[in-house]
Amino acid sequence: MNTRNFRIAIVRLSALGDIVNTAVTLQIIRKHYPDATIDWYVEEAFAPILNNHPLIHEVISIPLKRIKKTKSLTLLRKTIQSLKSRPPYDQIIDAQGLLKSALVTYFLKGKVHGFDRFSAREKLAARFYDTASSIPYELNVIKRNVLVITEALNLSYDENDILDKEPLFPIQEKPQTLSKTKNIACVIGASWPSKCYPKERFATLCAGLSYPCYLIWGNESERLDAEWIASHVSNALIAPKMSLSELVNFIAHCDLIIGNDTGPTHMAWAMNRASITLFGPTNERMIFPTNINIGIKSLSTVNILKIDRSDFSIRDIDPSTILQKAKELLV
Repeated sequence: MNTRNFRIAIVRLSALGDIVNTAVTLQIIRKHYPDATIDWYVEEAFAPILNNHPLIHEVISIPLKRIKKTKSLTLLRKTIQSLKSRPPYDQIIDAQGLLKSALVTYFLKGKVHGFDRFSAREKLAARFYDTASSIPYELNVIKRNVLVITEALNLSYDENDILDKEPLFPIQEKPQTLSKTKNIACVIGASWPSKCYPKERFATLCAGLSYPCYLIWGNESERLDAEWIASHVSNALIAPKMSLSELVNFIAHCDLIIGNDTGPTHMAWAMNRASITLFGPTNERMIFPTNINIGIKSLSTVNILKIDRSDFSIRDIDPSTILQKAKELLV
C-alpha cells in the first residue's frame, strides 16, 4: 500500500501520564506507515510535551479546560470551527474513550475508531465511532493504547515493539543541575492525596540512598513538601521549576526515578530509564513492567472499575522495601 498520503489523527487529550503511555504507538505506526501524516489532538496544557516531536506532523491544541473555566461561547465556537476546517483524515482514532475526546472526533472529517461501549471509560463515547475495539478496561493501559490504535489501522504488533522501543521523546543536553555522579529523581506529588507516598517516608528513603535525590514538584503544596524533605535530609535537593519538555529531559538524564502513580514517574519508562512506581489506590496496570521498570503495591485490593480514592494504604509501604529495589537498580 502506498501510505505517503495516508492521514492519521490521534485524539488523546489528557492527562500527562496517559499521553506519555500512548506515545509508544507513534513508533509502531511509523514502522508500518513510514510516510504517513500523523496529527495529535491534545489539551493545550499538555501540548508542549508533543510539540516538535519528530514522528508527529502537527500537534493541535484543544482548549477544553479554558472553555470550561471561562464558559466562553466565543472560544467554544472558534474551537469547533477550527476542528471542522481541518483537512479530512483516512483514520481518526480516539485513544481516550471519553465523551470529550469523542466530541473532538465528531467535528473532524474521516472514519473514526475507538473503544466499544464495554471498553470505553464513558460508554456514551462509543456512539460517536464508525468502528470500535473490544478491549477490557482492566487490561494494562499501555497495551490498551497500542491495541486500539493498531486495530484501527489493521496493524500487527507484538510486545517486543514495546519492550524494544526507542526513547519516546527527544533528549537534549544533560541539565547542569544534575551531579556528575548517579542521580535519582523522586516524584513526590500526584493528582490525589491517596496516591502520594508521605513526605516523611520519602525523607527516610532519600536518607538511605548514597546519591543526590532531586525532588520533583509541580505545585505550591508539593514544593512545600519538597522543602520539608530537603530540610531533613542532606542529599535531598529541590529540583528547579521546569516546563514539560525540560522535565522530560531532566528525567531522561537521571539513573533512577522513584515516584507515585503520576505522569512524571511514567516518563521514566517512556525514556528507558529505571523506575520504581508506588501504588496504593491504583495498581501495576498503570505501567509496563520491565527489568528496570517495576511497581511496588500496597496490600490493599484494587477494583480498577471503581477506584477507592479514600485508600491511603500507600502509606504502609515500608521504605526499606523500596530502598532494596532501588539499590538493585542502581548497580
